[in-house]
Amino acid sequence: MIKNQLKTFILLALLTAVLLFAGRALAGPTGLAIAGVFVVLMNVFSYFFSHKLVLAMYKAKEATEKEQPELFKLVREVAHLANIPMPKVYVIPTMSPNAFATGRDPKHAVVACTQGIMQLLSKDELKGVIAHEVSHIKNRDILIQTVAATIAGVISYLAIMARWGAIFGGLGGRSRDGGNLISLLVLSIITPLIAMLIQLAISRSREYLADESAAKILHSSHGLASALEKLDSGIKQNPMKMGSPSTSSLFIANPFKGSGMMKLLSTHPPMKERISRLKGMNV
Repeated sequence: MIKNQLKTFILLALLTAVLLFAGRALAGPTGLAIAGVFVVLMNVFSYFFSHKLVLAMYKAKEATEKEQPELFKLVREVAHLANIPMPKVYVIPTMSPNAFATGRDPKHAVVACTQGIMQLLSKDELKGVIAHEVSHIKNRDILIQTVAATIAGVISYLAIMARWGAIFGGLGGRSRDGGNLISLLVLSIITPLIAMLIQLAISRSREYLADESAAKILHSSHGLASALEKLDSGIKQNPMKMGSPSTSSLFIANPFKGSGMMKLLSTHPPMKERISRLKGMNV
């Protein structure tokens, strides 16, 4: 767990270093300030209200304990073990097996499960999945991901500003140094790509941490490992048919069909690696 926390800290520090470098190289202090204000405001809104948008996107409905007594029992048990307030419970009307947690902090948290995951998994497996999602809440991963998204967003906007500045500067004849113009264009493309890769690496490190935290909460890794094995094949057979790939990092497993992209561009670690780590844990 300490290793994954340290990895997240190092990645965030590296992302911040890229931001400072990009700010100086691409747009200077003024450009950095303009991009920073815009993206921070955008992400503050996202931090406080994005959970409502995501729940609406997946047509999730808040469940009552009368409607879902077993699910409520599992969520309550896990929340108690993790020492966090009882999250709200939502059900997503799809047979694609998956789950996610959202909300800005433990006092405003939501655990959402699809109908498919509740039918596919045994009680112990579903409890492992819920422990994974509760771990995201306890570890404040929504906040960490928002910080990473904010920094990466500022870098992206700086790059856009730099590209437009280079294009119009070159067209207007103000930049006669062709080498500097090319360097600026290359830098404005490479820098946001580096930021995106770091952001994705942070997402993967938080998934590993949530797996590890879930096993420690339950003092067992077997339920979650077994659940991931079933989810891996279940999602391939029945991928999500609603929502957006931009929200895939929220889910315990990527809910959409793979497109053969590189592992570097994945929001989740390889499923086999996650399962192997869980099975190798001594809890």
